[in-house]
Amino acid sequence: MALPSGKLTFLERSGYRKRRMRDVARVLPIFALLLFNIPLLWPRGDVGVYGTSRAVIFIFVVWALLIVVTAGLLYLIGAKQSEDMR
Repeated sequence: MALPSGKLTFLERSGYRKRRMRDVARVLPIFALLLFNIPLLWPRGDVGVYGTSRAVIFIFVVWALLIVVTAGLLYLIGAKQSEDMR
């Protein structure tokens, strides 16, 4: 659908950022799935290269970081929604 000539679509900055944060929240589970599968790509064979303990530590750190990122996104999206209701 073409816009009439001479008219620009203006998006409010807060609304644009709110939508981008929602987009990030939608992509985050896919990104998390990819991060959780990284230990499966580590080479196997020699003991001490990448052991199971490192894989467990890696998964725990990724899990903790995902909690922090999700909380930050929730805060940003929630803060934006409370401003919109005013």
